Amino acid sequence: AASVFRWSSRRDQNFVLLGIRTAGMSDSDSETDGVDEWIFYKDRPEWSDVTPVPQDDGPNPVVPIAYTDKFKDVYDYFRAVLKNDERSDRAFDLTTEAALLNPANYTVWHYRRVLLKSLNKDIRKELHFSKKIIREHAKNYQIWCHRQRLIEWLDDPSEELAITEAVLQEDAKNYHAWQYRQWIITTYSFWAKELDYVDKLLKEDMRNNSAWNQRYFVISKTTGYTDEVLNSEVKYTTDIIRRTPGNESAWNYLEGIFKGHRMSCHPGLKEFCAELRSLPIPSPPLLCFMVSLYEEEAMAAQGTPEGKQSLDTALKICEQLANEADTIRKLYWNYTAKRITNTFGSST
Repeated sequence: AASVFRWSSRRDQNFVLLGIRTAGMSDSDSETDGVDEWIFYKDRPEWSDVTPVPQDDGPNPVVPIAYTDKFKDVYDYFRAVLKNDERSDRAFDLTTEAALLNPANYTVWHYRRVLLKSLNKDIRKELHFSKKIIREHAKNYQIWCHRQRLIEWLDDPSEELAITEAVLQEDAKNYHAWQYRQWIITTYSFWAKELDYVDKLLKEDMRNNSAWNQRYFVISKTTGYTDEVLNSEVKYTTDIIRRTPGNESAWNYLEGIFKGHRMSCHPGLKEFCAELRSLPIPSPPLLCFMVSLYEEEAMAAQGTPEGKQSLDTALKICEQLANEADTIRKLYWNYTAKRITNTFGSST
């Protein structure tokens, strides 16, 4: 039935394929649909037995928040049922209203989970509700946490990679979606196709720092950076850098994968850097990488003429960064040169 929709954006298509409504589409399947006119809880006969609990901001609040009347009404009654630890369908419905008004309220989600269990609610229906909240508030940590608890209860992560992919298609750097995705693939061992997904993202945007981070995460948690993997990753990364020499994300990844390995000893790496440095306008990320490379080499050869030469090279690149390539961070590069000099002293 998805074909009947006229997509207003790729975002609509991604989410409807997951069964999530987007703005402008029919609201007929919403759990919160009902009367057109809002009726305050204080005016509902079925809530007459509850005494609302107003928010206490103290006697003289400096900057009181201008809550709407509806917001105050819902949360006054929410605080009341929370105080009384009421376990009822009406309390559960109230948490729906409270979550829609403020999906960042952790207490609302916690109490909702208490009621889900106490009332033996349909967890899969709750998953659908959580998808709708994620669609509107994808950077809300609390809703991702809530969904994680639901998946733990059901022990069924079958939809979760697709959901994170739909969110990341709209914002490839959504930290909470990435964190949730990492939990899913770690908990349920969904490692097999993750590098393929990362490759896809990097083909779309070679500067996607989050995708580079995910690549490091996956390899670190699976094969590790063995010599064979390291060689493969250096080639993969340098091929991308050749196309985007100023790609700071790729340079950061390249330096990061050498943890526990010697950059300066890797075949062809210094020559690769020297080649790019000879370009008319060498990129600051390249020069930053070279500072680390030559500092490492100087440390390994400390006290030798070769070590002194490497140290001098590192300091000259710091000077180039400070005065030509990265002048906005001139003080940082001057500090870095001073730090390197103090580290080696007169020993080289």
